[in-house]
Amino acid sequence: MTQPIEPMAREATKPYSLDSEKVQNATREWLLKRGVTVDKIAELVMFLQQQYFPELTMEYCIYNIEQVLEKREVQNAVLTGIQLDIMAEEGKLFPALQEMVENDEGLYGVDEVLAFSIVNVYGSIGFTNFGYVDKVKPGILEKLNDKRDGEIHTFLDDIVGAIAAAASSRIAHRKQAEREEEMGQLRQNE
Repeated sequence: MTQPIEPMAREATKPYSLDSEKVQNATREWLLKRGVTVDKIAELVMFLQQQYFPELTMEYCIYNIEQVLEKREVQNAVLTGIQLDIMAEEGKLFPALQEMVENDEGLYGVDEVLAFSIVNVYGSIGFTNFGYVDKVKPGILEKLNDKRDGEIHTFLDDIVGAIAAAASSRIAHRKQAEREEEMGQLRQNE
């Protein structure tokens, strides 16, 4: 028979207040603590988009990642995923869940579902970008997926891939809008 989980004591004197800056800062701080820099994510974006946009720069990739990281849904997913990974490292999950998360069980898809909440922000092209980097695991994704260092990144590798996929989708949408604008100007000049 399982023991009931005791609720954590809360400080009852403070009412909840939404502090977006605090959430954003925590997101960036925890990504760094887990070894993920914006530059490493930018390398993934470059990997995904350079063949379509040869003029693409790392600076533009970073700019688009920063825009993705501004979204509250993204921040929520990042913090939730990292927290679950840390709890798994500490052995604090239910035994069956602990084993699945520790081993990044193939049939455990909740990590991808959490990542989809990021990808969804920028449309269906994000799904194909995400599926591709999730399969190939280039750059930092290979390191995050390596289980030999003792850290668990079951959620984080998918979250980082999703951030890169979302930024790539954002770039693709912006580039298409630029093309359409140029075509409209050409038509006006005819």
